[in-house]
Amino acid sequence: MMSALMETSQLSISGLASAADVPTVIEAVSGFFRQHGLYYGHGTDNPLDEAAWLVAAVLGWPEDWTDHQLNATQLENVSQLAQQRVADRRPLAYLLGEGWLSGLKFFIDERVLVPRSPLAELIEQGLAPWLDSARISRVLDLGTGSGCLAIVLANFLDQALVDATDIDPGALRIARANVSRHGLADRIRVVHSDLFSALDQVRYDAILANPPYVPASSMVKLPNEYGHEPASALVAGDDGLEYARRILAAASGYLTAGGALFLEVGEAADALIDAYPRVPFTWLEFARGGDGVLVLTADQLSEYFAV
Repeated sequence: MMSALMETSQLSISGLASAADVPTVIEAVSGFFRQHGLYYGHGTDNPLDEAAWLVAAVLGWPEDWTDHQLNATQLENVSQLAQQRVADRRPLAYLLGEGWLSGLKFFIDERVLVPRSPLAELIEQGLAPWLDSARISRVLDLGTGSGCLAIVLANFLDQALVDATDIDPGALRIARANVSRHGLADRIRVVHSDLFSALDQVRYDAILANPPYVPASSMVKLPNEYGHEPASALVAGDDGLEYARRILAAASGYLTAGGALFLEVGEAADALIDAYPRVPFTWLEFARGGDGVLVLTADQLSEYFAV
């Protein structure tokens, strides 16, 4: 058994003697991450969880993975991935080819954002208190990316049909692959569409959207990890509202009478409030963190945005 994790000419991970049990490896890797000042926000928010994710993935996520001993090959794999994470500042999700949301695993690569939307927490609650989950029959996920939110919707609203749209062909290929892997092709329709443009005259009980919302000027200020994500899925014009405006203007035409729009605008929330001072946006709070998510009912959208 290896006495330490493998080293490269410039980066090394110390802290291991002869032991290679999971807790010892996680502590060594998390210390290595702390030493090099990584940014966390693409699946974890701290170095310990990031290290645990890396080790569990190398082990293949066995049910009792925390009790395992790592063999020499596994230690080398952990070392190489940890060093690549530090050297390239690539989100760990891309290095592993996996992302997680609401306890579900998704295949991802640099064609899509790393799953992390706080909308998942709302879905786990059945979109309550805004909607009665038992009465939700059809839902739209705008800008689906990897398909993660659409799949979470289908899992937590087990009677609902879900339409998932995206304009990017690469993202659509990943979304369709994830829908197939989760066995949900009979309930999730993946549609190539620029927001609502390719949809037929269907009315939805709920529309969820996590569109690009980063102002162009903010991109240069973001940590290096964001530079590995597709810019087209992040940047939304000078004020971050390019897509939010379009969604708000059209959404009422695709909602049922009792339906609601749940729209994530992140850091563009203040700009949205300034742009629409008369609109009574309701801003959601999340136990697991995250902000910049609003809800508007179909009636509110019709009153303030219908042409």
